[in-house]
Amino acid sequence: MVATVAPASAITHGTVDTEHPEVGALIGDAPERDGTWAYCTGTLISPTVFLTAAHCGHKGQKTARVSFAGHYKAGGELHAGRFVPDPRYTGKNELHDMAVVVFPTPVRGITPAMLPSLGLLDRLEADGVLKTARFTPVGYGSVEPTKNRHELRFHYTDTRSRTSISFKNLRGRWLELAPDSRDEGGTCYGDSGGPNYLGGPSSKLLVATTISGLDDACQFVNLDYRLDTPSARKFLRDFVALP
Repeated sequence: MVATVAPASAITHGTVDTEHPEVGALIGDAPERDGTWAYCTGTLISPTVFLTAAHCGHKGQKTARVSFAGHYKAGGELHAGRFVPDPRYTGKNELHDMAVVVFPTPVRGITPAMLPSLGLLDRLEADGVLKTARFTPVGYGSVEPTKNRHELRFHYTDTRSRTSISFKNLRGRWLELAPDSRDEGGTCYGDSGGPNYLGGPSSKLLVATTISGLDDACQFVNLDYRLDTPSARKFLRDFVALP
């Protein structure tokens, strides 16, 4: 749910987030037509490694800039690093949609998120835990789409937000999440690459990254890339120590 340097998948029915300073925004070289700068989301998973989605970059992209501000304003502090997509990602489908930004020096004052152990979600599903589990997506995307007679409009504030969402389905590489009440929300354009934490708003256990959704209005099932699979870990292990 992203075009190059344009809004990717966003938090709907959410609140401003102050619990996850490790979540940052990819910042474009110029503001979009609506004046916003953030175009994708990601998470610090080590002092020098920021995890996001491969579709948040363009072919041949070598560098990216990240802000960890809760609300980004032009001229704010940026961390520049090397953009490295999973080499297996082709852009033709959503498989292997992972990338990292590798910073030359550690990001100070921010504790990275925790990654899951191999097969964690499979074990939780087998134990019956996932059926009632809540997840916390975080991102800088569209806070609430509105509809007029002809089109949906998406609204961006360059602000980090979060919401709560419930378990829907678990597949080989994918975690499907969906709101099951009015108290829950989801992700939308601008949240791609951002985290889905297992647990409540203070959780730091990052189990999947936001990739896409099953509807254009950001109201139904969110499709998230699992980080506990052998496939995901094959990419991640080149950059961070895995549990």
